[in-house]
Amino acid sequence: MFTSINPYTQKTIATYAPHTPAEIEHKLLTGERAFRQLLDTTLDQRREWMMQVAKSLKDNVAEHAALITQEMGKTLKEAKAEVLKCATSAEYYAEHITSMLQPKPVESDAYKSYVSYEPKGIILAIMPWNFPYWQVFRFAIPNILAGNTGLLKHASNVSGCSLAIEKVFMESGFPAGTFQSLLISSKDIAPVIADPRVQGVTLTGSTPAGKSVAALAGKYIKKTVLELGGSDPFIVLKDADLEAAARTAVQGRMQNAGQSCIAAKRFIVEKEVAPAFTAEVRRILENMQQGDPTLDTTNMGPMARPDLAEELMQQLQETLAQGARLELGGTLEGCNFAPTLLTGVTSDMTAFKQETFGPLAVIIEAASELDAIALANETEFGLGAALWTSDLDKAARLATLIESGNVFINAMVRSDARLPFGGVKQSGYGRELSLEGTHEFLNIKTVYIQQ
Repeated sequence: MFTSINPYTQKTIATYAPHTPAEIEHKLLTGERAFRQLLDTTLDQRREWMMQVAKSLKDNVAEHAALITQEMGKTLKEAKAEVLKCATSAEYYAEHITSMLQPKPVESDAYKSYVSYEPKGIILAIMPWNFPYWQVFRFAIPNILAGNTGLLKHASNVSGCSLAIEKVFMESGFPAGTFQSLLISSKDIAPVIADPRVQGVTLTGSTPAGKSVAALAGKYIKKTVLELGGSDPFIVLKDADLEAAARTAVQGRMQNAGQSCIAAKRFIVEKEVAPAFTAEVRRILENMQQGDPTLDTTNMGPMARPDLAEELMQQLQETLAQGARLELGGTLEGCNFAPTLLTGVTSDMTAFKQETFGPLAVIIEAASELDAIALANETEFGLGAALWTSDLDKAARLATLIESGNVFINAMVRSDARLPFGGVKQSGYGRELSLEGTHEFLNIKTVYIQQ
């Protein structure tokens, strides 16, 4: 059984029976049948259905947000914003998908040659709990518009969200089986990946999970897109707007209780401005209200599970034992981890070397801007990075030196339907969103016509 537990109250919300082998086979059959049906529908029809998805999300935002908050603990404000982001992204793709799928003419020695973008079938999505709607919709929207169908293996603690998303697609006009939830354990995913009806696998999760899925998919020659862990640097140079940088750093680290792959996990600050930046970060953190996620006055909810909070506490204690200084926080009650700030962190400490998935901010001093870039790159990860400076020409130059899939200048790292999103190194490969993400699971077909 899969159990959904409210992280704040630790009360059981619901239990869900896993799907049987017969039910899994039915879903694969239904997904394949829906794919064939979508091949016979017009793009305009799919666009109309997707606009209905957007309308459904907007009309029922309160109900969807409440479910997110109950199952994984983010504040209602954050949950509502997540649902609305899904809705506006559905609208964006419905408006732009025609141009994204337009065949691309190519000059050659043929009478006519071009590249077409065609759907392939069922795409399996293995998704995490931290953004239980957005992670799913950012995969599903462009793929379904393009004519693929989706099969979702969601994290077991957000099964309610998984089924609610399936219902949205079912009630928006798409053929039955266009998007389906698959309630199974990770240990039972191998036969689904192996099934010839599954044409690709996209995973957002930990680096170990990505390695496992990629190895299995590779065995069966299945395309994969992996968005994995991150230890994103937030670089503050001495000519930055410190107040704006501190405000954004705290937001980037503490939103969703710090449980984000692209959270600002390492604040790397030039030493001349480190004291002033630290003081401003501490001031903002001291005014944060952590607690009941359903209250409007709460800035940060609990972490999603007790084991995750305990793991973060272990990383905190190791880093303190290695010589870091605790400036603020450091307390834990159940899943409620207080916003925490460490200074004196160096590159040989746990909180620098490992991904910390929770509300733990660390400040690392850099001797110069080039030292800051070197510290930023001193990690196995490469998902996102932020760089703060008043010199935009310098920022553009330094951005090319940062080993990351995303670099945001004087802004918080975030995903955006208009821009490709993904990582390098141990943060994964492939891209989601925008034109590049839309094409990942399509047959990029060369057509050559000779007279």
